[in-house]
Amino acid sequence: MRLGERRVLHPGRWRWLRSLGWLVFLFFLTGVAFGLPAQAAVDWLPAGNAALQFAGLLVAAATALGCYALAVWLGEGRGASELALRPVLPGLAIGAALGLLMMCILMSVLVATGAYDITVVGANPAWAGLGLAVQAAVTEELWMRALLLRLLWRAFGPIPAFAGAALVFGGIHLANPGATPLAGATVAMAGLMFCALYTLTGRLWVPIGLHVAWNLAQGYLFGAQVSGDTLGGSILLSTPHPGGPAWLTGGIFGPEASVLALILVTTVTLGALRMARKTGRLTMPTAPPPRPNPPRS
Repeated sequence: MRLGERRVLHPGRWRWLRSLGWLVFLFFLTGVAFGLPAQAAVDWLPAGNAALQFAGLLVAAATALGCYALAVWLGEGRGASELALRPVLPGLAIGAALGLLMMCILMSVLVATGAYDITVVGANPAWAGLGLAVQAAVTEELWMRALLLRLLWRAFGPIPAFAGAALVFGGIHLANPGATPLAGATVAMAGLMFCALYTLTGRLWVPIGLHVAWNLAQGYLFGAQVSGDTLGGSILLSTPHPGGPAWLTGGIFGPEASVLALILVTTVTLGALRMARKTGRLTMPTAPPPRPNPPRS
């Protein structure tokens, strides 16, 4: 993972402060870059056409990522390797497969323990749920990983960066309906998992793919609450068993607030961190060392 070494992030005095200022600037820049097209899609596109609304969200997400890449090129003097185009499809596919597998394991265990009941609803259009999942995944991974994790790491080192990004990610979800301390802990651990995967791969694509699949499988495939909210129509409908303890079912926040989700996410996080450590990603230099001058004859 490249942290940035040039221009606004060049070595020298006050680099930590320059990193934090750059973080704030990029946050507002990409927020506006996403928000304006997204609002335009709501205002201009037919409200009842979910497919067109989804296309509008894709344009908004691409605009935010493009503005980030341009700002990094101008402000840091480098290409945004974290958004490299060649690994897009394999990265998204790997992340999506992992997210789907994790949610299937979680819901299977919750059903097996009697914590949840699942009924079949039938086919439903996925556009609305997919749009919400993509919106959350792209914006949160861009802001939490490419901005917060990377630039806190640049300013203060890896441990404060991982801790800060995970705690902020968990903290912002505590405002959601039905949030509990256990929900906050699970989401914070999920934030640490996304940080580890971003560090391991050096790209945003695996975290984005996992984030989309986790939310979409939870809300659209299984029809459960997603962080206290709903994604709309679903194929199945998953409801907590009446009288089940909230620490097991997750309550109205959804299955990701279950202690079983915390165990599952922690397991994947530790595996990703171990792989990142073994491959040197947690300590690797952020820029290649200068080439030595050839010996003079």
